[in-house]
Amino acid sequence: MPATIVDIKERTGLSLATISKYLNGGNVLPENKEKIDAAVKELHYEVNEIARGLVTKKTRTVGILVYSIESPFSGILLHHVGEALRKRGYGMLIVDSCNDEEIEEKNLKYLVNKKVDGIIALPVASKGDFLTPAKKADVPVVLLDRSFTDAEYDCVRIDNRRATYNAMKELISRNHKKIAIIASQKEYTGRERYKGFIEAMDDAGLDVPEEYRIYGTHSIANGYNGMKQLLSLENRPTAVFMSNYEITLGAMLAINETGYNSPEDISLLGFDYQLLFHILQPQVYMVEQPMKQLGDHAVNRLLQRIEDSDVDDSPMEIVLSTRLQTGNSIKTL
Repeated sequence: MPATIVDIKERTGLSLATISKYLNGGNVLPENKEKIDAAVKELHYEVNEIARGLVTKKTRTVGILVYSIESPFSGILLHHVGEALRKRGYGMLIVDSCNDEEIEEKNLKYLVNKKVDGIIALPVASKGDFLTPAKKADVPVVLLDRSFTDAEYDCVRIDNRRATYNAMKELISRNHKKIAIIASQKEYTGRERYKGFIEAMDDAGLDVPEEYRIYGTHSIANGYNGMKQLLSLENRPTAVFMSNYEITLGAMLAINETGYNSPEDISLLGFDYQLLFHILQPQVYMVEQPMKQLGDHAVNRLLQRIEDSDVDDSPMEIVLSTRLQTGNSIKTL
């Protein structure tokens, strides 16, 4: 038979009220804490999380609403979020929105009905209407990697526009004038990076012909088809900016398949550095996001909302810096 709280009472001589208070996160006298900890260890007592949740009205579970688990970027980010939550004694319940706003709306309601203590959202939607059920249920939400223009929520992200603008200096300073882009106009991050690209080109006085602007989604297919299209142009660009990991990978597949070489035939600049791009040839210049810090800040802010009733109600936006991971995929003209 598993040990019960009554067994701890008999072992320690303390009241059930004191033991229950401590096991549910309350403060007790140091000597009582030592007695209870020793009894828990000796009896191999395990807390009944369901029962504790009924008492505390907390499940110590955070819902993770993610646009697509299939994305390597989101997988790495969720790893760091999960690590930060475990250190604070929380578990996570992940739901995959499959890049579909209707699924995302259903997933949000599912998490609220599961009584999660809070939600970290990497959303598909560009507007925050679908989060209304969480707000009505007083379930705090922190946005991660993306922000909304129509709703105010805590948000942890990078400045995608500025990061792209700064990275473009690497191409422009090396005398590249015919620079194309393969980007997403669907995802928030893709739209912001596209804006940064256009601003950098405008400020440098460089034109971007329509055939150099490849739109789609953040996918390997978009990168592959987009690069094939650019390489087939009579007036081929000398360089291409690729706005995320999947696009960069697809573009490299297209280059290898068509027999071109980088940087000899075309220079490459990507976004979302992962170790793979330092192993493949060429080693692509990539904008690197601070993945661990993004996860840590999102968890810290959410747990402030959950655990501190006196926290300021005003939404907080935390914007972290990126850096350019150098490689050998850009040549000087």
